Amino acid sequence: MTQALPKLVTFEEFASWKPNNGRYELHNGLIVEMSQPLGDHEEIVGFLVEKLVTEYTRLNLPYRIPKTALVKPPESETGYSPDVLLLNRPNLARESRWKNQSTVSNGESIPLVVEVVSTNWRDDYLYKAGDYEKIGILEYWIIDYLGLRGRRFIGSPKQPTISIYQLVESEYQVSLFI
Repeated sequence: MTQALPKLVTFEEFASWKPNNGRYELHNGLIVEMSQPLGDHEEIVGFLVEKLVTEYTRLNLPYRIPKTALVKPPESETGYSPDVLLLNRPNLARESRWKNQSTVSNGESIPLVVEVVSTNWRDDYLYKAGDYEKIGILEYWIIDYLGLRGRRFIGSPKQPTISIYQLVESEYQVSLFI
């Protein structure tokens, strides 16, 4: 039995196709439908957004948190839809895809990305961490609130962990908070 290979699409095709309902990402030309986040996942995202908005407002920083923007690593057919994306608004003028595709690609535009771990945990730890590092995103947080994922990332025994990746000399240094 032969199996048809999935059709690869460009980022431009993906951005034009992407429907308003549902959550989708593009991983190296393959469209990936993201599962609907569950209640605890949504509670954590809501809490983080609330605290981040309070802090950047208090500090009078020019940041915003969009609802459905994409992060596109340069030179790849990939686009991620993070759980929380903190944007530096003055830098958006230098983002060629911002106005028409709600997409950012420059580390200067993205002070922070947060992913709350779900079924696609390998994407968060393996692919996104590498791509966000290449982009030059200063901080990347992975919230593994159930402690169910890869021992090599959160240690053993597995337990709820927050991984904070900070860009130091173009490489991420990770700190784990248990």
